Amino acid sequence: MVPYEMFIAQRYLKARQKTGFINLISYISILGVTIGVAALIIVLSVMNGFENEVRTRIVGFDTHIRLRTFHDQGIENAQAVMDSISDIPHIIGMSPYIDEKAMLRSGRESDGVLIRGAEPSTLHRVSDLPKNIIYGDLHLEPVHRPGMKDLPGIVVGRYLADRLYLDLGDEVILVSLTGVRSMFQMPPVKQFIVTGFFETGMFEYDNAYAYISIESAQELFQKGNRVSGIEIRLDDLYRAESVSKMIDKRLGFPYFPNTWFEMRKTLFSWIQLEKWAMFIILCLIILVAAFNIISTLIMVVMEKTREIGILKSMGAGSAEIMRIFIYEGLVVGLIGSSLGLGIGYSVCWAQLKYRFLSIPGDVYFINFLPVKMQSMDFLLIGTAAVIICLISSVYPARWAARLDPVNAIRYE
Repeated sequence: MVPYEMFIAQRYLKARQKTGFINLISYISILGVTIGVAALIIVLSVMNGFENEVRTRIVGFDTHIRLRTFHDQGIENAQAVMDSISDIPHIIGMSPYIDEKAMLRSGRESDGVLIRGAEPSTLHRVSDLPKNIIYGDLHLEPVHRPGMKDLPGIVVGRYLADRLYLDLGDEVILVSLTGVRSMFQMPPVKQFIVTGFFETGMFEYDNAYAYISIESAQELFQKGNRVSGIEIRLDDLYRAESVSKMIDKRLGFPYFPNTWFEMRKTLFSWIQLEKWAMFIILCLIILVAAFNIISTLIMVVMEKTREIGILKSMGAGSAEIMRIFIYEGLVVGLIGSSLGLGIGYSVCWAQLKYRFLSIPGDVYFINFLPVKMQSMDFLLIGTAAVIICLISSVYPARWAARLDPVNAIRYE
């Protein structure tokens, strides 16, 4: 059964005979809450989508944990190290790698590149690179060419290939400056054949990286049997911190693990800070609606002073009178929040399904506005909006409850 206070509050929100302007302000208050809630849902969902896209692409290229050594001395017994930590929970894949810089030359074109030496047989366990090959194949072993010298394969980022005018089957030369101590010493040089192009969607990778085999990298950069480190993938990337501690405890010095968050700490911290900033800014819209609620309820109290006096003379206590106006603020909050959540969900769902909002792909790493809806955002935003509306109704409600019934009846 609906309490009579709620019944009266609903009647007060409906059309009034004397002052229809108050009714208009009530609708404006509901509209303000609706716009604020919808804006918060849409903006936070878009920012969640961007964070998810950035994290997926970066982690897909870089892996969850990278095990290195202090001073980058390198790891000589990579297989033994991997065997010693393979039983740690949540580790599902490991692969050695080499990171170095080199000069890539093709015909008359040359440029500095970042070389990633990888083990083709285990690379798919730690990286999404095999899925990002857009032309050719991930073939890093020597390519057999009848009547010609066999050359190891190299896979190049799409934009790097465009800049150097590379095509599949082109012969390129990598020049390493590692170990060169004087200008009179010849740097190590090695020939490769382009076997594929990759595109991760991250310009910084597609414009600078090239992949070769571990063996070719060890020979080119004169590393012997050492590697730069070991890439580790987990079944849940959010367990990286705890797994990193277990690895560090088991191996100790000179090894140290870096998690995906530590490797990109500035970027992900900035995303989180921006989300909170947008949340606070957009909450101002709901606060403006809250002030509208306060002014509306004050005018309702002034308009209904005589009715309040009659209710008190009939036995209604101050608590009941106060509840009438608190219920009115609650109704405004519930209606506005429900409409806002519905609009926000509809817009986000439509963007996920139809992608009607596009962005320039040559500026951003994707060509559509990403959206990721989270139930916790809906719950927190809806709850916060209703609480703000309730708080806004407290002052007018207390003012109405303090009215003297005799003076209220003589009002007008």
